Amino acid sequence: MALLVNFLGFQIGWFACVLGAAYQKELLGITIALVIVVLHLYLQVDRRKELWLILAAVLIGLIWETLVLKLDILDYPSHSDTSFWAPHWLIMMWALFATTINLSMGWLKGHWILATFMGAVFGPLAFVAGEKLNAVVLLDQTLSIIALSIGWGLLLPLLLWLAGRINDMDLWENVR
Repeated sequence: MALLVNFLGFQIGWFACVLGAAYQKELLGITIALVIVVLHLYLQVDRRKELWLILAAVLIGLIWETLVLKLDILDYPSHSDTSFWAPHWLIMMWALFATTINLSMGWLKGHWILATFMGAVFGPLAFVAGEKLNAVVLLDQTLSIIALSIGWGLLLPLLLWLAGRINDMDLWENVR
């Protein structure tokens, strides 16, 4: 049941962020996603480790999405051209995505080839769906999909590996 709730929570948050961006309601989308992330953290046995994973994913997402934006692979109609960083709603989606790594996508841990394939296929598909909903523009369809496929083919296994490392950490080790 927890896996289903986790999956549905992610879907609700994803649509809230994407539709929020498409209809100039970014703050509403971010708020809905934030509530889902906070509820996820509240329900976790080891909130510290889950929070570390979410923060790591947000940092990775901030760097990746800003790079993709600056390389003119994607454009976000709701995003200000004066802002250096990727849109806030998109970074919030990385926090939301991180909530799935140990739960609904946890079965991919250790299956590195499958995780690479899943990232390479479903990462770009999420952006294609976002384009259909008017939240993102793939500036060169072929180049954008190739770049996103390579990126997500690396990022999903990285996040799964990182979750394993964080889950194995003893966060109280140096606390006396």
